[in-house]
Amino acid sequence: MTSGSSTALERRETRLAWRLMVPALGLLALVAAAPLVATGWESLHRHDVRLPWLGRPFVGFANYRQAFHDDRFVTALEHTVVFTAVSVTLELSFGLAFALALDALARGRAVARVVLLLPWALPTVVAALVWRFLFEGQSGIVNATLVWSGLAPREWLAGSFSAWVPIVFGDVWKSTPFVALLLLAGLQGIDASLYEAARLDGAGSWRRFVEITLPLVRPALVVALAFRALDAFRVFDLVYVLTGGGPGAATEVVSLYAFTTLLQDLQFGYASALAMLVFLMSFMLALFCIPRLRVSVAPDR
Repeated sequence: MTSGSSTALERRETRLAWRLMVPALGLLALVAAAPLVATGWESLHRHDVRLPWLGRPFVGFANYRQAFHDDRFVTALEHTVVFTAVSVTLELSFGLAFALALDALARGRAVARVVLLLPWALPTVVAALVWRFLFEGQSGIVNATLVWSGLAPREWLAGSFSAWVPIVFGDVWKSTPFVALLLLAGLQGIDASLYEAARLDGAGSWRRFVEITLPLVRPALVVALAFRALDAFRVFDLVYVLTGGGPGAATEVVSLYAFTTLLQDLQFGYASALAMLVFLMSFMLALFCIPRLRVSVAPDR
C-alpha cells in the first residue's frame, strides 16, 4: 500500500471515529458542560434568595475573592486536603498488601475476590450508616468492645479529632478493595520468570519486592493514586451521613460547605463559586496526574 492511500485511509478512519463519538460528546455536553457553564455564570452574580429585593447583580469574581478570605472555606479546604492525603495513603498501603496476598493464593482466589469486593459494592450512604452504627453513642459496637475490654468508652462523633476516625476508616474500608483489584491486575502482569531468576541469584523476599514488584506495579499504583485522590478530594456523602460536618465545623469538607451554603444559607451565587472552586481544584489535580499516568503506562522503548 502506498503512503498516499494509507494517509487517505487514516483520514477516513479519523472522520468515522469523530462521527461515532458525536452522540457521546453531545450527551456529555448536555449533562456535564451545560450545568458547568450555568454554575460558572451564576458564580459571577451576588444571588441571595433570602434577600430577594437586592436582585441578582453581576459582581464578577467577587465571590471567588470572598471564598479565599472566608476562614470557614479555608478550614474546610485544609480538612479536605488532609483527609485526601491520609485516606489515599492508607488505601494504597492496604490495597497493595491485599493484592499481594491475593496474588499469592493458590486456591480460593475467586472467593477471596468476591469477599474483598463486598465493601466496595455497597452504596456509600449504606457504608456510612454502618460506620455510624459502629461508633455512635455508648451503645455502639466500638464502645461496647472497649467496655468489655475494661477500657472507658468515648463519644467518638462528639470530638473534633475523634470524629475523623470513623470517616477515615469508613472511606478506607470501602475504597481499599477497588485499589486492591487494580494492583492485583498489575501484579498478575509481572512475568514469573523474573522472580525465579532473582531467587537463583540469591535475592530474598524483600529484595524481590523492592527491585521487581514495586517498579513493575508502579503503573497500577499511579492509576489507583489518581483515581482515589480525585474521588477523595470530592468527598461529600460519607461525611454528610456520618457527622454532617460536626461537631461544629470540625469535619466539614469543601463539598459539604458548598452544599450547606446553597441549600441552607440560600446564597446561590457564593455557593456556585464554591462549587466551581471544587471543580477547578479537581481539574488541576487531574492535570497533575494525567502526565504521570501517560509516563507510567507508556511502553519501554
